[in-house]
Amino acid sequence: MTEEWREWREAAETALYGDEGFYRSPVRSPEGPAGHFRTSVHASPLFARAVARLLARTARELSTDTLALVDVGAGRGELLTGVLAAVPEGLEVIPYGVEVAARPPGLDPRIIWCAEPPRGTTGLLFANEWLDNVPVEVAEVDGDGTARYVQVRTSDGGERLGPPVTGADAAWLERWWPLSAPGERAEIGRPRDLAWARAVGSLDAGLAVAVDYAHVRGGRPPFGTLTGFRGGREVHPVPDGSCDLTAHVALDACAAEAGRGTVELTDQRTALGRLGVSGDRPPLSLAASDPAAYVTALASAGEAAELTARGGLGDFGWLLHRVG
Repeated sequence: MTEEWREWREAAETALYGDEGFYRSPVRSPEGPAGHFRTSVHASPLFARAVARLLARTARELSTDTLALVDVGAGRGELLTGVLAAVPEGLEVIPYGVEVAARPPGLDPRIIWCAEPPRGTTGLLFANEWLDNVPVEVAEVDGDGTARYVQVRTSDGGERLGPPVTGADAAWLERWWPLSAPGERAEIGRPRDLAWARAVGSLDAGLAVAVDYAHVRGGRPPFGTLTGFRGGREVHPVPDGSCDLTAHVALDACAAEAGRGTVELTDQRTALGRLGVSGDRPPLSLAASDPAAYVTALASAGEAAELTARGGLGDFGWLLHRVG
């Protein structure tokens, strides 16, 4: 067998987004991302309703009743479908699904399907678990204390150390994820910083939100977070197109790169709480006065609790970037 060694970013780019890649091939992943991992969108319709409330709030801040909703990393359009069903009357929404895969059949005809965020829009750009799938280089410190690129064998995910990290990547590590001890690893998030800056830059005015597995300087994982998912299970990351490849996002670095506007970094529990999503149980008195309503409210509270749980989805990072 011929061994093919590549640095991680190139290998992951081909494995995820090449012609036969995980996100493009209907043969490798006919059910789309939802068949391999469960996001907040899939966990509960409460998430889409919260985004609809955020969209309405953005419209009020912009003093408009017509605005764009740009879903970056749209999957099969699940979030857009849920938001459009929950948009309040009187609000005209122009929905865009940004995705490398082909437009899914049966999608609401109002949704404009595109490969890049449209330029010059006013409204809400929402990227749920998109940045973690932007491929990055992996670095590891060798026995002499030098940070080196990690190379991967595409056939089975085997790794070896490559050349030293230099240039802009080395500067990024020094600023955002300093490494020192042999064996320490980092995912060099510079491509994600640039991708987020481009996404924010596509808005003329409005709010850009990135929601993702995240960490900040001072709390970086010492050995990185690169992993794979297939069929709902975490698997060894092999860049052969057979699985999702993901790593947590340095959202603080993304926030700094985008530059323009005002920035807030918080967690999902806090962000959804502001949008009316609470895991509080309904009062027991409701069970006596209206049992059906109690059961419905109890189920909703359970879904909200999952979306906001500490140690789970509630710990996801939310980067909110207001422009214009």
